[in-house]
Amino acid sequence: MIFDSVADFRALLPEGGVLIGLDIGSKTIGTAFCDAGWTFASPADVIKRSKFTKDKFELKAAIATRPTRGIVIGLPLNMDSSESPRSQSSRAFAKNIEDLGLPILLRDERWSTQAVERDMIAADMSRAKRAEKIDSGAAAFILQGAIDALTSS
Repeated sequence: MIFDSVADFRALLPEGGVLIGLDIGSKTIGTAFCDAGWTFASPADVIKRSKFTKDKFELKAAIATRPTRGIVIGLPLNMDSSESPRSQSSRAFAKNIEDLGLPILLRDERWSTQAVERDMIAADMSRAKRAEKIDSGAAAFILQGAIDALTSS
């Protein structure tokens, strides 16, 4: 099941549980996981995009590393909250992984990459290191926003 509503997603997971966050890009998929108590999100691996079948296989392998109960996918909206072609791509990705059997929450991610990059620059991280870590950092930012919303509702 795919949700836009935090409350509806939360209703399926009354006991909490580990969630995986995804920042879907055209070349990579950044991943992050949160703890079962929905306290903090941590960056994980980056999946290099290729054919969807391979991407899905790698995503399943990442999910299998933890007792994952749900998926949070960043939804790149336009500044006026309208959907963009990238939003539609994220929705299509969600639809294509729905058969994994985990509830999916689509979460607004308008400023995730910029926020993470700003923090990395402030930490004096090199351009090469930022490029390597930005996608998983953005996934953690998206997931942290989702778990903050889930625990405050």
